Amino acid sequence: MILQRKKLQLFIISTLIIIQFSSCVATEKASYFSNVNNSSINIEKDKEVEPIIQRNDILSIYISSLSPEASAVFNTTNTQATSTSTTTGSTSAGGYLVNTEGTIQLPILGNVKAEGLTKKQLKSSITNLINEKKLLIDPVVTIRHLNYEVTVIGEVGKPTVINVPNEKISMLKALGIAGDITIYGKKENVLLIREVEGKRIINRIDLNSKDFLSSAYYYLQPNDVVYVEPNERKVKNANRNQQILPTILSALSIVAVVITTLARN
Repeated sequence: MILQRKKLQLFIISTLIIIQFSSCVATEKASYFSNVNNSSINIEKDKEVEPIIQRNDILSIYISSLSPEASAVFNTTNTQATSTSTTTGSTSAGGYLVNTEGTIQLPILGNVKAEGLTKKQLKSSITNLINEKKLLIDPVVTIRHLNYEVTVIGEVGKPTVINVPNEKISMLKALGIAGDITIYGKKENVLLIREVEGKRIINRIDLNSKDFLSSAYYYLQPNDVVYVEPNERKVKNANRNQQILPTILSALSIVAVVITTLARN
C-alpha cells in the first residue's frame, strides 16, 4: 500500500511538471529600434507625404471671404450626417462625400474633381473656380478629413480602428493605442497596406531600422491598415499546445482513475 502511494505521488509530481513546462512562455527581449545607436535625425517636412483624397472620403469644406453673407451659400452641408463608429468612440460628421466618380458637389460650383488630389491641391482648385467666376472677393478655403481612420490588427494588445481627428498619427502612436506589439509580433516585418489611386500598395516596415524614423511610412494616411505578423515562437507554441493538451488531459484522467482505485482499496 505504501509503495503504491509513493508511485502515485511520483506520477502526480511528474504530471504537474509537464503541465508547468507546457504553460511557460520563455521571455525574450522585446524592444524597438534595437539597431539604432545614439544619433539625431533631421525631420524634413518635405518628406511628409500629404494624404491623397480617395473615393468615399468625407471632407469638411468651409469657404469664407470679405462678405460673410455671400460666403454663407457655399457652406451649406450637402450630405446627410454620417455616423462613424469605432472601437475608440463614435463621431458624427456632416460634410461632402467624394462619390464613385471621384467628385464632390459644391453649391453654385457644381461637381468638382477631388479624387487623386491633396487637400492643398483641392483648395487651390476651388479657390481658382471662385475667382474665375468672380463669386467672392479674396476667398479662403479650409478643408479637413472627417473620416480619417487607421486600422491596427494582428499581434497587438488590442486590435482596433483608430479615429484621427487631428489628421496626423505616426505608426508608433497607432501601435501604442492598439496596446503595443506583443512579444509574439514581428517588429522587423510589420505589414502596411495603403490605398493609392485605386491600388492597394503593400510595404514591409522594419521597426528596428533607423531608416524608418525618416521614411514616408513613419506617419500613417487615411484608411491605412497595419498588420503585425506572428513570429515563429507564436506558431511553435500554438502547435505545441495543440499536441500537449490531449496528453495532459489523458494524464489527468489516469490520475483520477488511480486515485479512485486506491480509495476503494
